[in-house]
Amino acid sequence: MATQKIYIAGHRGLVGCALHRLYAQKADWEIVTRTHAELDLTDVNATRAFFETEKPSHVILAAAKVGGIRANSEYQVEFLLHNLRIQNNVIEFAAACGVQKLLFLGSSCIYPKLAPQPIKEEYLLSSSLEPTNEGYALAKIAGLKLCQYYRRQYGKDFISAMPTNLYGPHDNFDLQSSHVLPALIRKFHEARTNQSPSVNLWGTGAPRREFLHVDDLAEACFALMENYESDQPVNIGVGDDVTIKELAEIVQDVVGFEGELVWDSSMPDGTPRKLLDVSRINALGWKARIPLAEGIKTTYQWFVENQV
Repeated sequence: MATQKIYIAGHRGLVGCALHRLYAQKADWEIVTRTHAELDLTDVNATRAFFETEKPSHVILAAAKVGGIRANSEYQVEFLLHNLRIQNNVIEFAAACGVQKLLFLGSSCIYPKLAPQPIKEEYLLSSSLEPTNEGYALAKIAGLKLCQYYRRQYGKDFISAMPTNLYGPHDNFDLQSSHVLPALIRKFHEARTNQSPSVNLWGTGAPRREFLHVDDLAEACFALMENYESDQPVNIGVGDDVTIKELAEIVQDVVGFEGELVWDSSMPDGTPRKLLDVSRINALGWKARIPLAEGIKTTYQWFVENQV
């Protein structure tokens, strides 16, 4: 089989790193990457020139401006504009330059705040979004729809996948902008290092969340690139969830912090529950394989070794 050329947009991020690790093991794939310094995907002319020069046969769009509940709620303008620009440029020039297949990665936050659980793909746009990350969600919905329209109008093999909450090596562990799991890892690690008597945590601990290791996501993306052709989005998740309190206790145990957990119920909880229905991707033969406690353990080891 002839070597195919895949452009992994966002190869330095959590998802992009995992995709790069996976595709690097495949002998018949040539990987194309660009750092943000080398290529600003919000720049129309630079993105067009890249696609015209490199001519990748396949694209996975994992580049995005992302953040946790605080960053998303405080910078709605930036999350909406920045992500729209990236998506519009990559998808448009992938289509114009003859890319054979493109996978757009969205997010489970595209679904309504109070969607029935578990969340099926068809619940998209059935009711209101979670207000704290509406800007980001709207950008991701636009990207999904753009891929859908390119398939319907121009016959492009563009597909979309909606991952649940992700974690793993190369995550963002910054307390101001990270998601809940890496934030917990850092908080407990610093509390243990400083011998703090307690750790303060946002919210009540009651919301339920699903967590997928990023290496499982990479395997799912590979399977979709190989086998999926539809204008319908696909959820990627575990199909099981835990409360934030249960998550905190798992992280606490892995890190070895022996102090007290103090929950600040004056801070927002976000969506009460967000569990994806994964029957569509399970029917294609893919299932998550990395247990949560095991995945957190290896992620914590990576964090300690890299001290990011």
